Amino acid sequence: MPSRNPSSPPVQRVAVLADSDTRWKWGALTARRIAPRARIDGLLLRGRATPTPRQLAEVGVEVDALHEVTGAEFVCSAGKGEYDAVVLACVGGAVQAMLHGLARAAEGSTGARRPVTVTGYVGIVYEKLADGLLLRHGADLVLANSRHDAERFRATYKGAGADPSAVVECALPFLAGTPGDTPHGPAPAPAEPGPFTVTFAVQPSVPDRRGDRAYLLRRAAEHARAHPEREVLVKLRSKPGEHTTHIEEQPYQRLAARLPGGLPDNCRLVYGHMGEVLERTDLLVTVSSTAALESLHRSIPTAVLTDLGVREALGNHYFLGSGCLASWDELDAGHLPKADPEWTARQGVRADGTFGTAFDDARARLADLVAAETLPPPSPYYTPTTAPGYLPGILARYGFRPDGSPQPGAAPDAEDTSGVRAALRRALREAARGAYRHGVQRVAPVVRRMGGL
Repeated sequence: MPSRNPSSPPVQRVAVLADSDTRWKWGALTARRIAPRARIDGLLLRGRATPTPRQLAEVGVEVDALHEVTGAEFVCSAGKGEYDAVVLACVGGAVQAMLHGLARAAEGSTGARRPVTVTGYVGIVYEKLADGLLLRHGADLVLANSRHDAERFRATYKGAGADPSAVVECALPFLAGTPGDTPHGPAPAPAEPGPFTVTFAVQPSVPDRRGDRAYLLRRAAEHARAHPEREVLVKLRSKPGEHTTHIEEQPYQRLAARLPGGLPDNCRLVYGHMGEVLERTDLLVTVSSTAALESLHRSIPTAVLTDLGVREALGNHYFLGSGCLASWDELDAGHLPKADPEWTARQGVRADGTFGTAFDDARARLADLVAAETLPPPSPYYTPTTAPGYLPGILARYGFRPDGSPQPGAAPDAEDTSGVRAALRRALREAARGAYRHGVQRVAPVVRRMGGL
């Protein structure tokens, strides 16, 4: 453990590097939980899933500054000692690249103190556990959203011969709404109760087949027809053309437009902050969304659908033992699942009102590291020696050489950011993103259908 300087100031400035809307939500809220009085700068990693202004606004987290950066620009800024800490709210490969970039920058530093690095997962970890964890190794804090995750993370690191000491148990930062809000527990009864509301929380890539997605939407519409006294909300993550953490090739908006008979009057598509939608929800239905944990945290009956099977590919296997597995047929018949309290406690759900202490350990660890006189360079598990066939490709994807230095032309000073050329580059970037999204959502599905793929 680095030596502590008691006279050092508290955490004053934190940067959040995010590469999608859901990771921005996790990163910004995590920063608020672990450094509640710090200035927070939002840095959006430039790429295919860079959040749109609408997506950022929907998260509902205000920060002190917000702009796009490349990986090299981020490392250059963070390496100058501008931040006490950085929250790497990115996919595992991006986290690994930034850690190597920061390690390389620290080697050539002339006195600037590197920031404390914090990372974790935006929700349920049900696949690629070893791959994702080892790509995040080297961060000073690897946050686990539950006791279950913390145990798995430490066991995985130990099994690979990697230091597990960075793992810190906390909780999903958005379970209790935005920091400063009243912590959520069982919702109070409204003064004028409205209709019983069923919210179907959809996911961009689960399931991924058009027929499966059309089936789930049809069943939601049929549930509304069978229960005209209920209101059924289909909670959407993004609008067509927007990208989230995962690629959405078959948006529910388009499927709804093709639904025979259309949606009944008491069934509609909605956007907005998930917490606000849950405030009026009496039954949450999903395949495997993290929204299920948000719902359980609020003591809302929660159904994890089994209609398409309980399969690793769907992620609903994560909820085995939860008491939440159910089918649309059962829900049509009036079934309201009851969650197992032991299962929810292990998964970080804190409906008992203890959420306020969930980040105490993470805050203390961060404060100790920020107060340390010196910090060693990040030391990731993967190096050019241990993973020569894997690591260089990951680093190259984010503009770095195998030694962690920026590729030629990737350094911030290599780009003229003034006038007409800067405007042209921005326009080209937006055009490229639009072309990519069009290809993913329109061209690729047609090609697959024509080829029988």
